[in-house]
This record gives sequence, C-alpha cells and structure tokens, in this order.
Amino acid sequence: MSITIKELAAKANVSIATISRALNDDIKVKPETKELVVNLAKEFNYKPNVLARNFVKKKTFTIGLIMPEVVDEFFTEIIRGVDSVAYAGGYNVMVAGTHSERTMAESVINFMGKGVVDGIILMAPSLTDQIKELLTKNSIPTVLINSKVELDNYFTIGIDNFQGAYSIVDYLINNLNYKKIAHISGPDANNDALQRNEAYLKALADNNIEVNDQWLVSGDFTVKGGEYACRRLLSLLEKPEIIFASNDMMAVGCYKAIASFGLNIPDDIGVVGFDDIFVSQFLTPRLTTVHVPIFEIGKAAAEMLLKKIDINNHDENNHIRITTGIVVGKSCKQMNQ
Repeated sequence: MSITIKELAAKANVSIATISRALNDDIKVKPETKELVVNLAKEFNYKPNVLARNFVKKKTFTIGLIMPEVVDEFFTEIIRGVDSVAYAGGYNVMVAGTHSERTMAESVINFMGKGVVDGIILMAPSLTDQIKELLTKNSIPTVLINSKVELDNYFTIGIDNFQGAYSIVDYLINNLNYKKIAHISGPDANNDALQRNEAYLKALADNNIEVNDQWLVSGDFTVKGGEYACRRLLSLLEKPEIIFASNDMMAVGCYKAIASFGLNIPDDIGVVGFDDIFVSQFLTPRLTTVHVPIFEIGKAAAEMLLKKIDINNHDENNHIRITTGIVVGKSCKQMNQ
C-alpha cells in the first residue's frame, strides 16, 4: 500500500515542499536529501498525485494525435513513433481517428477548446479551409504531418512523395525497360496521392512515353480498392506490363486480383507499391516498393512538438521533408529491349 506525501515527508523529516522539489529533480535540493527522498519513495511505494502536479504546472502532460481512420499499419507505425518519444518525455498520447473532414474538425476543436492536451500532432493529407481557420485562431502548439506545406507558420513534416514516385517509375523505365506502366492513384482530395500521380506523369513525359488514359485508375488506399482497380486494368484489351500502385495496401489488392485471373507476378504482369509497410516483405514474390521511414516520421513529429511545448520554439526552418528510397523485390522483371 502506498503512502501519502505528508507521511513521506514525516519519514524523511523534511517539509512537503521539499519532497515535491526532490522528486521533481529541483537543483535547489541537496543531493543527499534528494537521494533520501527518492529511496524512501521507492521503499514505501509513494505515487505522486499526477492531477495535482498537472494543475500546479498548468500542463496535462498529454499530446493529442489526430489522424485519418486508422485502417492499416502505416497509421499504427506513426502512432508507435509518436508514442516512443512521448513516453520518453513523460507524456501520454491521446489518439483521435477521424472518418471525414467534419469529424477531423471536431477533433481539433475538442483538443484545442477543452484544455485536455498540451499540443497537437495533426496528420492530414489535405487541409480544409475550416481546419486552417481553426489552426490559425489558436495558439496551442501544433505539428502537421502533411505532404504539402499549406500553413507557413506551422511546423510540418512529411514525405517527399514526388521524389519517391518519380524515382520508382524512372527505375522501371530506365533500369528494367518497362514502357506500358499503369497507375492506381489514391483518393482525389489526398495530397499524397496527387503528388505521386503528378510524379508518375512527369516520369513518363521525361522519358517520352505517351500516357494511356485507360491505364490511369482511381483507388482509395485500401486493399479492396486496389483489387477492384486492378481487375479493371486486367479486363482491358490492351493490358499494361506493370502496375504502380500508389500505396502498398492497394498493391496487396493487386496481388489478389492477379491471382484470381490465374496470372503470375512478374512473368505476366508486374506490380510496384509505395510505403514499404511491414506486410510487403512477406508477399510472394516480395514487393518492389518505395521505402518510407514511417516510424521515424512519427518520432520526428513528436520531437518537434515537445520542443515547441517546452521552449516555445520558433525555428525558421520548420518544414521537414523526408526522402525515400527504392526497395527492390521480385515483383518486376527485366523486359526485353
């Protein structure tokens, strides 16, 4: 059974204030007193009143993480990265998953208006005018995980989607000699998807390859969406040689569709993805994809936020773009010249 701070003070023969300062590593407390208090606290299982501490410091020691609906491991890796830094810094993480633009705005309002968090990490592939207005009218420390810098006065961190998508399409063309490359894009209002699609088109243009509109199919970043889109491509009279799926989850859907057609990867048709999620390395054959350091993005966002909370940091260079690399698997092959 734990004891109270008053009882701990009596055992240490010091004041309650000294107990509090010692446990908060106050430099004004003598080292020998601090050691005595810490040892007694461990011996008698003393548990500080967290709510009281937060009230005195006017902090909740909680950060809010608002993100789209958590449907795959990309989002869980972001959460893991954020939580690893928050935990080390003595903070808890409150996660709010959203299902539409309206509920994302509601989550922002709830976190900002009720004083339940000290700062917010907002993962939003696009920002509505309503959310932009909410952010600009509030002073709570905020970091955006967002592929497009839309608010200059906010800390942002995101993937260099254009670089990643361009590099893998260019690799297919110049290293493997693919010419008939289809693309399954992500949601229309998603900046990640838009930049990857833009890079796909630019890579084709730079290599003098004409775009076949039938090989441009919209997806939704889900396995089911990738499967349906791939079925459309496989039903065409003129089929592509390879499919670039805008994320790995849709690439998984492509694997399912291709198998259902009795076709082989990569002999009959190739597939490449984007993200390098954990499951991609267990696909047969191993998926060639764009590696995104997802866990590190979550960590970097949390580090930026805690720095902003603790010292109200306002560095000029507050927009970070994470570069990507290609993971070469067995889902594509060398084509004939």
